[in-house]
Amino acid sequence: MADKDTDLQRIKRLIKIMKENELVEIEIKRGDSQICLKRFQPQPAVSQSVAAIPVIRPESGVAPAGPRTEDAAGASGAAAPVENLAEIKSPIVGTFYATPSPDSKPYVEVGSGVEPQTVVCIIEAMKVMNEIKAEMSGTVAEVLVSNGQAVEYGQVLFRVRPD
Repeated sequence: MADKDTDLQRIKRLIKIMKENELVEIEIKRGDSQICLKRFQPQPAVSQSVAAIPVIRPESGVAPAGPRTEDAAGASGAAAPVENLAEIKSPIVGTFYATPSPDSKPYVEVGSGVEPQTVVCIIEAMKVMNEIKAEMSGTVAEVLVSNGQAVEYGQVLFRVRPD
């Protein structure tokens, strides 16, 4: 029984270290024993609801049906004012996840308000889940990638209308 108490105390210390250092995953191997801890921090749900999330899939070159910002200029040929939108880009190569788990709501959707510390997605790289934060204040105007999609370094993930 003493071994279980000791193990439980070690696990609690590891969890505390993870929280203090904002770690998402930790794995420790000692001899033939191993412990792996992973954690997710879902953000509170946003009270706004949006009917659809426009997603452009670069690999297919096909845009979803419905209004797009490029179409807002009309037949005049003038470009829609996209210059006032800030971009959230992928800081690493990996797999994009819009939700903390498969049965959860997305971190953010079109119309969601974000602050600099708001987690907007997770990018998995080498089996490590990396939380990506907005690093700006504003409202999500576009979501440019889909859940489970591979992303490249510097690829635009979201466009945000700054406050």
